[in-house]
Amino acid sequence: MSEVYSPERAGRWFLDSGIQEPSGGVARFYLADSEKNKPVSTEITGYAASALALLYCATKDEAYLGAARRAAHFLTDRAWDSAQGIFPFELGSNLAYFFDSGIIVRGLLAVWRITKEQELLEIAVAAAQGMLRDFHSGSDFHPIIEVPGKTPVDRTDHWSRSAACYQAKSALAWWEAAQITGEDRLRDAYLETIEVSLDTSRDFLPGAHEGPRIMDRLHAANYFLEALSPLLPREDCVAAYRYVMDRITLYLRNIAPEFVRSDVYAQLLRARVYAASAIPVDRDLAREEAAALAEFQRPDGGFWFGRRAGEIVPHVNPVSTAFAIQALGVWQAFESGSPNPCPYPPI
Repeated sequence: MSEVYSPERAGRWFLDSGIQEPSGGVARFYLADSEKNKPVSTEITGYAASALALLYCATKDEAYLGAARRAAHFLTDRAWDSAQGIFPFELGSNLAYFFDSGIIVRGLLAVWRITKEQELLEIAVAAAQGMLRDFHSGSDFHPIIEVPGKTPVDRTDHWSRSAACYQAKSALAWWEAAQITGEDRLRDAYLETIEVSLDTSRDFLPGAHEGPRIMDRLHAANYFLEALSPLLPREDCVAAYRYVMDRITLYLRNIAPEFVRSDVYAQLLRARVYAASAIPVDRDLAREEAAALAEFQRPDGGFWFGRRAGEIVPHVNPVSTAFAIQALGVWQAFESGSPNPCPYPPI
């Protein structure tokens, strides 16, 4: 692995860069060319809560736990709409996303597992139940709704506004909440989402003709692999996992000279390790992905979003950084034969 990567610097970026505001909210990303943060995002704050909980688990540094708690309490105290039982896209937004809601629930549960704060669990479970109530429709679910009426927003052919297999990652919120509460209805909703997603997963790629758009869909296709992680003992899930992972690998290498996202490298590397018990890890490919991912780390520890025609895209992304920390951490443990000290599900 490249010596460029430093897990310590990556972790400190979350604490020292200003990407997390004093309120606890985390900006969508940092614009390096203008030296400004984008607005705080509830989804990204949920991702950050999970990442900071992971960093605390790995290091036992109380600074990470403090930052994780601030992120969680921003979500519960400022973002959570208790009257509507929903998390908005951003503060003051009249939209709510199924995908974002699942990421937020999982972030709250990641912090709850450490602190056991009852409020975090109660709101996470209420939000998971709200996802089932407000987004679910028969065997389908609405990607976006408008509040307060909770009216479904028209879908488009863009992956983030459709109900394809990538949405299954957020259904992990139902699985994780059910593991804690024993609520069959939530567990069954996750399993139902997986069944629907298995039907659409083989047709998800390429989904576009232009290389950059296909690269964006590789990011989404990796979400589907993450969604399958609890079900890898199932033969149909292993077969789908292998097929989609191979497709991502092929397209990533073909498109990378034109446009590549660091998070796709991180997600794919992580996917290989998580499936190691069912699908033998191609160590040469994994080493190549780890080295390519490490090259995106900045001196301050954050990870660049990507590279276009050989030039860095000047965004520093909290989610890319979180994925990279986890991916390189689990890969280092796997490569050395050491047990993973923090066997978190995918952030």
